Amino acid sequence: MQKHLLSSAIAALIASYSLTSWSDDPDSLEQVEVTGRQVNLIGAAQSASQGVVSQEEIAIRPLLRTGEVLELVPGMVVTQHSGTGKANQYFLRGFNLDHGTDFATFVDGMPVNMRSHGHGQGYTDLNFVIPETVKTLAYKKGAYYADVGDFSGAGSAAMQTFTKRDQGEAELTLGQDDYRRLLLTDSIEFAGGDLLYAIERNTYEGPWKDIDEDLDKTNVLLKHTQAMADGEFSISLMAYDNSWDSADQIPQRAVNQGIIDELGSIDTSTGGESSRYSLNAQWQNKQWQVSAYAINYDMNLWSNFTYLLDDTANGDQFEQVDKRWIYGGSVNYQLQPQTLFGKPMQNRLGAEVRYDDIGEVALYKTQDRQRLGTVRKDAVEELSVGLFWENQLQWTDKLKTIVGVRHDFYDFDVDNKAGTNTNGVNLDSNSGSEDDNLTSLKASVIYTLNENWETYASIGEGFHSNDARGSTIKVDPADGSSISPVDPLVSSLGYEVGVRGFFTERLNTSLALWHLELDSELLFVGDAGNTEASGKSERHGIELTAYYRLNEHWNLDLEYAYTDASFKNAGPEGDHIPGAIEHVWQAGVSAQFHSGWFGSLRLRYFGERPLDESGDITSDSTTIANLRVGYTQGPWTVKADVLNLFDSDDHDIDYFYESRLPGEASGVEDNHFHPLEPRTLRVAVSYQY
Repeated sequence: MQKHLLSSAIAALIASYSLTSWSDDPDSLEQVEVTGRQVNLIGAAQSASQGVVSQEEIAIRPLLRTGEVLELVPGMVVTQHSGTGKANQYFLRGFNLDHGTDFATFVDGMPVNMRSHGHGQGYTDLNFVIPETVKTLAYKKGAYYADVGDFSGAGSAAMQTFTKRDQGEAELTLGQDDYRRLLLTDSIEFAGGDLLYAIERNTYEGPWKDIDEDLDKTNVLLKHTQAMADGEFSISLMAYDNSWDSADQIPQRAVNQGIIDELGSIDTSTGGESSRYSLNAQWQNKQWQVSAYAINYDMNLWSNFTYLLDDTANGDQFEQVDKRWIYGGSVNYQLQPQTLFGKPMQNRLGAEVRYDDIGEVALYKTQDRQRLGTVRKDAVEELSVGLFWENQLQWTDKLKTIVGVRHDFYDFDVDNKAGTNTNGVNLDSNSGSEDDNLTSLKASVIYTLNENWETYASIGEGFHSNDARGSTIKVDPADGSSISPVDPLVSSLGYEVGVRGFFTERLNTSLALWHLELDSELLFVGDAGNTEASGKSERHGIELTAYYRLNEHWNLDLEYAYTDASFKNAGPEGDHIPGAIEHVWQAGVSAQFHSGWFGSLRLRYFGERPLDESGDITSDSTTIANLRVGYTQGPWTVKADVLNLFDSDDHDIDYFYESRLPGEASGVEDNHFHPLEPRTLRVAVSYQY
């Protein structure tokens, strides 16, 4: 890839983005962001699967891990199969999203999903986010929105951080298993504007029998905001550094045979280190939104899922490495209102550019975190440019259409740095360049029945990019056999009908029936260093949400999602999609009283799911409840979280594959699982100043 492509692209485009920062109607955006699910989205939403969540709703919810903020997206399940520092596993609309492949996530205009990542395509690590700094989380499920491109098949979510705090806050949290967290955040007047700062320190040993997790996480946010050129300009610096040891998934037979406890480990030397540093600028007024960012990211991750299956002498542990810079930005312009055939019309234009300069993305064979050889090592340059146009036409007082078109261009350049790898395979032929482009069409018809009800019909094409290494691969790093490269871009087609209701600022409800078809679920498998193919797939389902404000003190909510997922051209092994969850329930009750007491009780259920294509092997269902109780008196607040309230021993995640334990003559196919963390108590004391 030529460097001048990047500079000319950045000069021509600085891209459209995002969902949290900018609404379809900029005049309605401010109201939506402030009030979250209490806002009336009738007249502002594009589908029944769109919503926004406020900090008040995040703050009342007990969280075991940072990534669980995405469970505020209805139907989303967030789990973990490894250490606390690793990106979570996400499930939505029949996808085992792994770490984010078909769900796009943004923070302050910056993409979170990592392309051509060392562990998995679309890797979404949210550990750099401080939950208390998130002003809003806006989500758009489905692929009906022209301003969202890569990883958009199942949907997207974007978080926008505060620009100013009314009060400073210092909070100390202590919990079982040596959980420690210190938060300090405030804003001050500085250099003609407001400077917001937040510092988070978190350490944790975990409940595991054979390891101490040794989590050591630091987060810093500095954000300066001021008026500029009839708009608002902010520049922010985010810094994240983390290290941890992992209790990875374990085989069921090892527990049944008494080799390890359910909270035990087979390989006690797995874990990781990761850091993320970013500089980000945003400017907006009533017509323009502009953002630009630079991100430096590092990760070293040690895993061992099969133990002695491939190497009985040294074991199967491997290290995945990712070191990169990401540069990009966006431009979004709302034209002045116009008319067409005498009907009110609005047009929005946008452009975005992103360049990933990956100095090293690699897979090493290791033992006790010591490198024994190189399986694959590459340098990758990946450039994408996206343009979109969106038209909103108000045909009558009740009927409007939103039509959009998006075009994306990708350029990949892969340079093999391994030469001949530890398996004796020469990988030079895996170097190469590839490019691809894709045009996506979107449309929604919105009919307002009355002030309380609105209906939607939406259709749209989405896509996810594949790992750049998969688009140029010719030789399998494991054995030197020939491999066909995958398509750089994989398209999807989704459509849905839905209805939304809003009554007297008390009940906010929606119902959506949706369908999604994916051309291919081809993915680069970072654990193996090669590509893995699966056929075309289709999914359909129904989603129901209801948020009810009982009175000024009590709030109730209920979310249900049903999904049926299958491969379209089933092979002899079957048509089930492994990891596709059929039923997801979430329910909660929260209360806040004038006396200072407050609390929240939440229940999450996700049903059994197939673990192989036959559907004969399934996981069990998982149910967990979390409780928060607190009291505020003056500037002081004390709150207690009881996580996994009923001490469930259900599983966070299950996989079915072959592994080999010490003493076994050969590999054994077995269920491998990561348990829910046992019931734990955390108590926080905070002071506002």
